[in-house]
Amino acid sequence: MKQIFLMLAFVASVFTANAQETAPTTGDLFEGFTRPLTFNRMIPPYALEVTFTKTVHIIFPAAISYVDLGSIDLLAAKADGAENVLRVKAATQRFKKESNLSVITEDGSYYTFNVKYADEPVKLSIEMADFLHGWNIENKPGNEIPVYFSDLGNESPYLVRLIMETVHKNNRTKIKHIGSRNFGVQYLLKGIYAYICG
Repeated sequence: MKQIFLMLAFVASVFTANAQETAPTTGDLFEGFTRPLTFNRMIPPYALEVTFTKTVHIIFPAAISYVDLGSIDLLAAKADGAENVLRVKAATQRFKKESNLSVITEDGSYYTFNVKYADEPVKLSIEMADFLHGWNIENKPGNEIPVYFSDLGNESPYLVRLIMETVHKNNRTKIKHIGSRNFGVQYLLKGIYAYICG
């Protein structure tokens, strides 16, 4: 009888240990010195509904350079022939758990979406204009951090865009004698610009 009791106690302790290992965490259990992330550090996600029988298209203001899907319940790819259009749909019918989707565009903007299944999504074509600040420096939030790309070195895509817009607006020919014409093609050098960071 004592052996049966010990065996049952052992099985119960193994079951309890396994249950504790697989219990979901709340995200509050960090060891050591840890600063909590506050809500002013969070980038609020957009709500997105997808379905199995229709495709949702999202149009971004710049070319897409990165896409990450939160689960295998989602399918996403750039639209053929378009660099700034993402097509998204459900990979499985009526998936239960909410997932997420993250997109980075070449202008350094980061977009995040919480995605859930809907039999009939209301919004099938979405235009993601820059709702927060529209590239206007006066309206940019103080805590915004741009995404940097290795092709641009240490410069933010926002700064590169401002410089390019300035060069484009100053469409004056300052250099008039450098150019070439060959094989029916002609080019002229209009100006040389330098950005010196101080």
